[in-house]
Amino acid sequence: MMKYKIKLFDPHIDLDEEKSLLRVLKSHFWASGAGIGDVAKFENFFGKYIQAKSSIAVNNGTSALNLALSLFDLKGKEVILPSMSFVSTAHAVVTNGGIPIFADIDPSTLCVNTEEIEKLISNRTKVILPVHFGGMPCKLDEIIKICKKNNLYLIEDAAHAAGSRYNNKKIGSHGDLVCFSFHPVKNLAMPTGGLISVNSKNHKKFSKSLKELRWCGITNRKDAYYDVKSLGGNYYMNEFSAALGLTQLKKLDKLNKIRKKIAKSYYTKIDLENKMPFDENCSYHLYWIQVKNQTNFRKQMDEVGIQTGIHYKPIHTFSMYKSKTKLPFTEQAGKKIVSIPIHPNLSEIQINKIIKMVNKLS
Repeated sequence: MMKYKIKLFDPHIDLDEEKSLLRVLKSHFWASGAGIGDVAKFENFFGKYIQAKSSIAVNNGTSALNLALSLFDLKGKEVILPSMSFVSTAHAVVTNGGIPIFADIDPSTLCVNTEEIEKLISNRTKVILPVHFGGMPCKLDEIIKICKKNNLYLIEDAAHAAGSRYNNKKIGSHGDLVCFSFHPVKNLAMPTGGLISVNSKNHKKFSKSLKELRWCGITNRKDAYYDVKSLGGNYYMNEFSAALGLTQLKKLDKLNKIRKKIAKSYYTKIDLENKMPFDENCSYHLYWIQVKNQTNFRKQMDEVGIQTGIHYKPIHTFSMYKSKTKLPFTEQAGKKIVSIPIHPNLSEIQINKIIKMVNKLS
């Protein structure tokens, strides 16, 4: 594995994280499907942070999507989502028996185009699943109106959007269910983790079901006795991840502020027409640019010690999902998009070097 001088992603950690992990290690209480201990504290803390009606912590973002979608009978039903996302967004639909219907994106933000959503609604549509790409909030007001008009559920993929805002409210407080992902490369870093926030009018019912589903369907637990009324899995968060999450959450806004400062520098100083716009409401999990030759540009950046990525190859171009669907803006972005380093550990010297090399090589 190549060692880069400037990493694409890098979690910000200090003594607080070390102390929290050591505390859990010494406690000998490392995990429980019951959702107690630091897991319960993290659910409560994060729920208050985003102002959700309830929050359920799970082991990763994919599990969050799977469980959220499992609350609805999707067999033979359609879910409208963007193709510009990580493949697990579509996998979660298929896992639950649904049919993914891909909508094109707004080329300026790479978030789903709301006009395209409306064109794709049919009598089989049940869920709209927008992705806050890179942390950039989708046009939720428009999507909520579409959902209400057509009696559809809104499930948001907020894997990139911890700390993002829309209309003065944190992402996580708008849709019926909102799915977060926590990972070493994410804004809120943990070894692995996820969370579902619930804002539906049925939030109590949904929350109860999700807590059962994340631990093998177990319900009515009293001491060693319990019942099982439905199929579930081992999707619960462990105590190490929760402890790190509690520590990271205390500094999330501060760390996101650093990301925004870097993004503003990129936006104002990189001489490219197609690049991620600057928006104070965005958490900037990643920063994307579009270049003429994706492969050559990335190779040249490698040679000067700057790691880059591709987020993402559009889902509808994978063998499993290939169809006759034409998504011109998604396909164009997929051929040109490159992610450049953005994280709180970058120095001014490194940021300036990235800007200089992007302008030189693109």
